[in-house]
Amino acid sequence: MYYLGIDVGGTNLAVGVVDEEFKIIAKGNVKTPAPGDGNLLADCIKEAVDVACANAGIELKDVAAVGMGCPGTVNQDSGLIEFSNNLGLANFPLKKEMEDRLGGIPFYMDNDANCAGYGEYMAGALKGAKDSLAITLGTGVGGGIVIDGKIYSGFNYAGGELGHNVIMVGGRHCTCGRDGCWEAYASATGLIKTSKEFMEKNPDSKMWEVVGGDIEKVNGRTVFDAKEMGDETAQNVFDAYVEMLGAGLANMINTFQPEILCIGGGISAQGENLLVPVRKYIDSQTYSMNSPRRTKIVKAELGNDAGIIGAALLCNQ
Repeated sequence: MYYLGIDVGGTNLAVGVVDEEFKIIAKGNVKTPAPGDGNLLADCIKEAVDVACANAGIELKDVAAVGMGCPGTVNQDSGLIEFSNNLGLANFPLKKEMEDRLGGIPFYMDNDANCAGYGEYMAGALKGAKDSLAITLGTGVGGGIVIDGKIYSGFNYAGGELGHNVIMVGGRHCTCGRDGCWEAYASATGLIKTSKEFMEKNPDSKMWEVVGGDIEKVNGRTVFDAKEMGDETAQNVFDAYVEMLGAGLANMINTFQPEILCIGGGISAQGENLLVPVRKYIDSQTYSMNSPRRTKIVKAELGNDAGIIGAALLCNQ
C-alpha cells in the first residue's frame, strides 16, 4: 500500500508517492496556481497526484491515504484552510474538494512546517525521540512540534508559529505585524538584512567582493563565503547571527525541552560550521544547563522531502 504526500509551495506544488518504509518512490510536480482560487488549487493538486501515480506505476486504488502540508492555519476537524495568505484562501473546504476529486480516498491536511517536523520524526533526524522539535530556516522561521509522537498545534490549529516569538522588543518589523520577531533575525531573510546593514557600514568588507559590488546580490551564503576569506566584518555578522539564532533556540528548549531539535532549511547546509558555535551559545543560555540530560541539536536529514513524507503519514496522527 502507498501514501501520497503533497507539499504546496509558493511556486511549485509537489506530490510524492511514499511506500510503507516511508521512502519516496516517485514524484509529480506542477506550478502552484495564482493565489485566491481554491478550486483551481484543488484541480492542480489532482493533476500532480495523477503525474506522481503515473511515475510510480500505480493507480489511485493502490493509495491508502493522501496528506497535504500548506502554509497557514489548517483545521483538521472541519477540513478547512482557515487562512493562508500565501494561497489567498480563507475558510476554503479543501478536504471535501479533494476527497471528491480523489474518489473518496481519505484526505488529511496540516500546516507545512508541522508536516516537515513530522516527516523528520517519522523518517529523519528526529526518529525515535519521544518529544522533538524541527526548526526550518528559510524565507521565514518554521517550527514543527512533536509531543508523544503527535503534532502539537494548539486548540485552534494555529500553534507552532515559533518564528513569531519576539526576541527584541521594538526590533525589526516582521511580516506578521509584530516588531522584533525571531524570524526577522534568524531566517535567511533576516541574515541577508543583517549582512547588508554591516556591508553598508563597512565598504572594505570582502562581502562586497563576494557579490561583485552589488548589494542586491547578497544571499544566505554571502557571509559564510566572506568569512572563509578571513573577512572580519563577515565574522561579526556571523557572530551576531549565531547569537540571534541561539537566543530563539534557547527559548524553544526552555519551553519544550525536546529530546532532539533539528535545524533544516537552506542555512542548515552550513552543517557543523553553524551548529558548533550555536551549541556552544545554547549551552550557556538554557535553564537545563546543569542537567545530565540535554537536548541534542542536529541538522535535519530529509531536506525538501520532509514535508512530503510528513504529509503522506498524517493518517497516523
